[in-house]
Amino acid sequence: MKNRGVLVIAAVVVLFFAIGGYFIFSRVVAGGQARTFDVTVAGDKMSPPTISVNQGDKVTLNVTGDKKEEIHLHGYDIHFEIEKAGGNVTRTFTADKTGEFGIEIEASGTRLGSLKVS
Repeated sequence: MKNRGVLVIAAVVVLFFAIGGYFIFSRVVAGGQARTFDVTVAGDKMSPPTISVNQGDKVTLNVTGDKKEEIHLHGYDIHFEIEKAGGNVTRTFTADKTGEFGIEIEASGTRLGSLKVS
């Protein structure tokens, strides 16, 4: 009888870890939501100044600038080459790294805002 009790406990523990692993794995690997943000850069300001997403989200950034310049999303090494005033560049990526990543005007190093991935 003792062996049967040990087997039941072992089966419950294995089942617990299997179910927990399924929920964790399905949230991280299956990806999050599709998220789209319209970002405007005017001078040294970005609107919105902070973009918040969850790890695994598929993120689309539509960046519009008031002049020709390159906007850089650090950490993901994504560049938005604005070709002319009022120009728009769209980039889509998966937010697979957590943290806060700076967004800046590449030529001057001016910080515009950030992408927060939690």
